[in-house]
Amino acid sequence: MVEARDVAGEDEEERWLAPPELGECILLSAGYDGSAAKAYVKLYEPREQRVYLWYDNTGHLPYLISKLTPRELEAEPRVVGHRGFVGLEEVEKYDALLDKQIKVTKVKARDPLSIGGGAGSLRAILGESWESRIRYYSCYIYDLGLVPGMPYRVEGGELVPADWSASGELSTILDSSEERLRGEMEEWIRLLEAPIPDIKRVAVDIEVRPSVANRVPNADKAEQPIIAAAFAGSDGLSRVLIYDDTGQGEGLSQVPGAKEAKLCSNERELVQETLKVLEEYPVVLTFNGDDFDLKYLRNRARALGIADEENPIQLGDRFALLKHAVHIDLYQWFRNRSVQGYAFGNRYREYRLEDIGQGILGEGKIPVPDFQQLKMEELAEYCMQDAAITLRLTQFNDNLVMNLMVMLQRISRMILEDLTRFGVSRWILSLMEWMHRQRGWLIPNSSDIQALKGSSTTTAIIKGKKFQGAIVREPVPGIHFNVAVLDFASLYPSAIRNWNLSYETVRCVHPQCRDNLVPTTSHWVCTLYHGLASTLIGSLRDLRVEWYKPKSKDPALTPEKRNYYEVVQQALKVFLNATYGVFGSESFPLYCPPMAESTAAVGRYAMEETGRRAGELGIRVLYGDTDSVFLDNPSEQQLRALMEWADRELGIDLEVDKVYRYAVFSERKKNYLGVYRDGRVDIKGMTGKKRHIPPLLKKAFEELILILSQVEKPQDFPRAKEDIKGLIHEVYNRLMEREFKVEEVAFQMQLGKSLDRYDTNPQHVKAGRMLRDMGYEVEQGDIIYYVVTKNDVLPAQAAKPQDVDVKKYVAYLEGTFEQVLDALDMSFDQIIGKPQQASLASFFGKTKK
Repeated sequence: MVEARDVAGEDEEERWLAPPELGECILLSAGYDGSAAKAYVKLYEPREQRVYLWYDNTGHLPYLISKLTPRELEAEPRVVGHRGFVGLEEVEKYDALLDKQIKVTKVKARDPLSIGGGAGSLRAILGESWESRIRYYSCYIYDLGLVPGMPYRVEGGELVPADWSASGELSTILDSSEERLRGEMEEWIRLLEAPIPDIKRVAVDIEVRPSVANRVPNADKAEQPIIAAAFAGSDGLSRVLIYDDTGQGEGLSQVPGAKEAKLCSNERELVQETLKVLEEYPVVLTFNGDDFDLKYLRNRARALGIADEENPIQLGDRFALLKHAVHIDLYQWFRNRSVQGYAFGNRYREYRLEDIGQGILGEGKIPVPDFQQLKMEELAEYCMQDAAITLRLTQFNDNLVMNLMVMLQRISRMILEDLTRFGVSRWILSLMEWMHRQRGWLIPNSSDIQALKGSSTTTAIIKGKKFQGAIVREPVPGIHFNVAVLDFASLYPSAIRNWNLSYETVRCVHPQCRDNLVPTTSHWVCTLYHGLASTLIGSLRDLRVEWYKPKSKDPALTPEKRNYYEVVQQALKVFLNATYGVFGSESFPLYCPPMAESTAAVGRYAMEETGRRAGELGIRVLYGDTDSVFLDNPSEQQLRALMEWADRELGIDLEVDKVYRYAVFSERKKNYLGVYRDGRVDIKGMTGKKRHIPPLLKKAFEELILILSQVEKPQDFPRAKEDIKGLIHEVYNRLMEREFKVEEVAFQMQLGKSLDRYDTNPQHVKAGRMLRDMGYEVEQGDIIYYVVTKNDVLPAQAAKPQDVDVKKYVAYLEGTFEQVLDALDMSFDQIIGKPQQASLASFFGKTKK
């Protein structure tokens, strides 16, 4: 994020300043004003539906921590003579790694860049320092104990927490919880139960006239005119602006989806009105606004001679921010893997507005064959629809997404701009840093942890991993009816909670704790103190499992209340499910291999013991993966006995997650297909589900799924197998006769980075480079469509059916179906009439894993 957010125009700025007395507001963001040399926070006032800026009045300064004494630092002229140096302060901090209080020195500076701004900064001069990489506004939030997303007031010019306490309804869960967790749980309840206002917001979308067909305009250069801007507001605003850059004088009547449509006389008018809208809303939503919409607006305004002082957009190295509002780029939010998987159950696969809109809302963009041929009204409708979808993504299900963001702010202690752009590891780090500051703990460097804790001791099964991870049992191949899937409720958070796992408690410094070994490892855990991670994660885990998750499904509650509980439990799920992974990631500042290894070991132990106990109860385990066990036709009595045993012996809740009418397993791990009792199909890992396969094969796989979903009992399978044979024959013949369109056999892959940053040359990158040579502008995030030929690949735009290597596509067809065919005891070669000894599988050197 941008450290300096200079505010110009003193008189104009006064209207944004928080008055000495201000009623309850929500703290959404924070920043640093370089001209005032102060931190500030952005407060959303729900009655006026606007943002106020409250500036620090405590004299807080940027600083870093040094273990050198003040006298030693005073002897260093490059420190005390630094242009930004303000002073030294000796303070006492608790070193959790060594379990003792130590004296350290705060080195204070007048601005953030003096602390960590580069080669000439105090951090660079000192070489070794602590807490110097924390962004200043985060440091300010930590030190003042502020909680973004929570209500505050301004009284006599002072920022104070609003009076808020949770109802007594939750006292029952506190009474039954462990004493060590009660204090944290009580504070979590206060944060999670505080109401969230309906935050006023507007979605903005712009359209730019491309210079060349299919070429995305360059937002840095901003050379082409902006010809449309649309606004969809939570207050009912539905407006589109159009600029007729062709000069054809085309009229503009009513635009579908827009309550108001205006034809601007010139582009400058359109841009100025757009910038005005950005100043009228406290939250501005875009889809890819960081890299395009707001960046283009900022740079285009300059090209049109609009002064920067009139422009609320501020560009950082990676993000586009607003002076007096909060900009949320929903592209950044929805591409977060944890949000995609845990919050939305992978309801979308690609990160395009079309895919996300269809997956979550059931509506997408207006199809446009040729953008350059659109009439003015069609262009306006297209732009309006994009803005409307962007807004509705934050409104559906009673503002679920917007409320989820605010709830996660409270958990992570992050400002809204950072929360919606960074991954879950940063959320967890922010919370951990906040807790260290509140407790007076020194935040350790990663090197401190590794020097004392060492590395992992188990051998990784998966290449590239540092230690042995989750257990995956061999599947029992075939078709199995009435399969119950039992899931450990928050297995890894439970392991962290129950075993007191934290970076400072695993392999602690106390000799008397060394007998408290984690199963199957040589790591011991502290028995004297409660770990920070264990307390935080344990309290959140208990609240989710014991209260919020059950309440989200309680039919006795109103739909509104259930929706609220669903938001909370999803927020907790997103956060908790990432905790195990981050401590085992080398890029995480609190990286601790023994802690991550111990967490995985406890998880494996729980899974192995559950499998053993299931066998003792007479239940056959068909498969096991990470935190789920698949059981073959268990009785209700057997399930109840197994779940009661897990609660009693392991201290972990085991619950029925789903029941399949039948499940199909191949010999491969992490590859199965389950059909629910209502006919819905659940697919894990099978090739046909993968998002990049050609539409022809994807459609064939979907038809296969439809056939399987109609099987009710074992006697239905002979007919289903015949239907599957007919389906494979049909697709095989279409391929061999080349009865397809190029787009039907095109693979789709997204560019994860710009073409010039690829050191390797995979197929989609090759095709992308060919497109660039043909005059197309290809950028990071673009979807590349390509076909496989005998020699190599071709972009779909340049290919014809006769270019396609159909033999390779037959092999892809076999790969798409073979995992299901294996389980059904069917042979692809026999179906297409090919002798087994000359099978394509053997030709391509394929072996079963």
